[in-house]
Order: sequence, then structure tokens, then C-alpha cells
Amino acid sequence: MSEKPELTIAVNGYRNPEMLKLCLESIFSTLRDKNIDYELIVADSATEAETYDLMRQEFPQVTFLPDERNIGFGAMVNKCLSVARGEYVFLINSDTILEDRTVVDLLAYIKSHPDVGIVAPAQKSFNGRLANTCFRFYKPMTVFYRRTFLGKLPFARRHLAEFEMKDYDRREPKEVDWVIGSAMMVRRSDVEKIGMMDRRFFMYMEDVDWCRRFWKAGRKVVFLPTVTMYHYYGKGSAKGGVLRALLLNKLTRIHIASAIKYFWKYRGEELPHR
Repeated sequence: MSEKPELTIAVNGYRNPEMLKLCLESIFSTLRDKNIDYELIVADSATEAETYDLMRQEFPQVTFLPDERNIGFGAMVNKCLSVARGEYVFLINSDTILEDRTVVDLLAYIKSHPDVGIVAPAQKSFNGRLANTCFRFYKPMTVFYRRTFLGKLPFARRHLAEFEMKDYDRREPKEVDWVIGSAMMVRRSDVEKIGMMDRRFFMYMEDVDWCRRFWKAGRKVVFLPTVTMYHYYGKGSAKGGVLRALLLNKLTRIHIASAIKYFWKYRGEELPHR
């Protein structure tokens, strides 16, 4: 690795050392013969010190940025971005597994499309099912429809179908409003101009906000379905009644709180991409 590598791979995790190990192993194995000069950074929250000592011994070439507290997703991403030296930065979650050409093809695409600020691969579960990872911008009721039984009502189903881009067959690359933050490649020069993720969003909406800021700066956000990787999806936010979700599901409350901050931040502004 040189002083100024071509690529920084930044892995963000939370209390899942087993998946983190598998993720790191997939990075090293898929890039072993790819002739890419890269550095690898890991930001992880609330993991025991003993676990980190073992990880450092097993992966001495990795830069670890531990934190005893759960500082939130955007803050972890920013820790990586603040020390990244690569011309390009590939941000991924620790519960993802790369395929053989994931990094190579993403890097080739963003290098050959200078007007693209963010490019994201397709993500699939370990049973091969493709996940929804590109979307249209949120409307005020979208979170409630996604998080509660309201989403089963006919008008809400139509709303969510539009939000989830059900009209897009995901066969060709497409400019989209936003992509989820579990896998996205950016240019470090764009981050320096546009800024890092907004730490006001502890969890959820930070990726929506970031993509919106990229669009406002004239930088495109592209979903690349021909490039794939695996993502383990846990059940963090089961649906239910509105009051039940608000009272019992912490992630639902966090999501709604972040959505309120997001809409307040952009109150009165037109969407930068339609």
C-alpha cells in the first residue's frame, strides 16, 4: 500500500465480530489478484477491547477505529472518511460479503463516469434474493407506511411501490434519488467539497441526506445492478400497529425522529432530482 492509495475501503460495524471477520476475508480474497492499491479501515462501535486485540492480530494490515459507545452510523462513516487517503472510497457495512468483481467493476464505472458522485451495487441476501437498495426521495408519510400496518392499505401500497421504484426492472444502470449507505463508492474530492454525513442523523436518513446533497452539488447518484454483493439482513424493525411500533420498537422511533429532522432541514426546498 502506498502513501496515497487509489482506493480506501471503509467498513462500518456494530457488535458483530463474526460477520466483520467474514467481510474482511472477502475483501482480501477478492482483491488478492486485482492489482488495486488500496487501504482498509474499520470503524466499529461497542465492541469489547479483547475482541479488537484478536482482530488486530489476525488482520495487522487493517486500520481499526474502535469506539466504546454506539456513536451512530453516520459518525462511524465520518471517522473513516476523516482518515481515508484513497482517491476513491468504498463504504460498506460489516455484514456484507464482496463477490469477485464487486470492487473492480464499481471502480471502473466511477472512474469512467466523471459526472457520477455516488455509485452503488445491487445487494442480495444469502439466499440470492435481491434487496431494495435504491429509492425515490421520501415524502412525509413514507416512514409511517414503511414502519406500520398502514403500509398494507391500498393507497399506501401504491405510495410505497413508487418509493421503492417498482417500475424499474433493475437490468441497466440508472440514475436514482438515493441509495442505502450499506454499500456506496464515492470520490474523496467530492466529499471534501460536499461534506461528510450529517451527524444529526444518528441512524437512518443520513444516506438520503447525503445523496440529496450530492445531487444539489450537481453530482449524480447511480445504481449499478450489474455489480452485486451479499448483505445479511437482520430483522431490526418489525411492523405492527402505530402505537405498538412507537412504544416497543426503538428502531422505528429512531427512524421517525430522523425523518422529522430530515424534513425540517429541507423544509421549503425543491427536490434536486426528479
